[in-house]
Amino acid sequence: MYLLDAYRVSARRACNALQLARASWFYRSHRRDSRLLTMRMREIAFTRVRYGYRRILTLLRREGFKDNHKRVYRIYRQEGLNLRMKRPRRSRMGA
Repeated sequence: MYLLDAYRVSARRACNALQLARASWFYRSHRRDSRLLTMRMREIAFTRVRYGYRRILTLLRREGFKDNHKRVYRIYRQEGLNLRMKRPRRSRMGA
């Protein structure tokens, strides 16, 4: 932080001056890698075209993934899996 280096003050005083919680200053992210989950979701979605994210979540849980529905839904949307269309019906125009 700039205040710590330039003014040689403690983290407590710097956070207090900026009205920043010290918990926010010391927080470290615990983000996990989601590549394996994403690849498996894509495999399921392309083999089972009619499955939505809830059904995919159930299959993932059976396989041992411990991710919650919010994470699965976020990845489902990011990968564009919710834009899959149903198979086109035959046109009745020619009949």
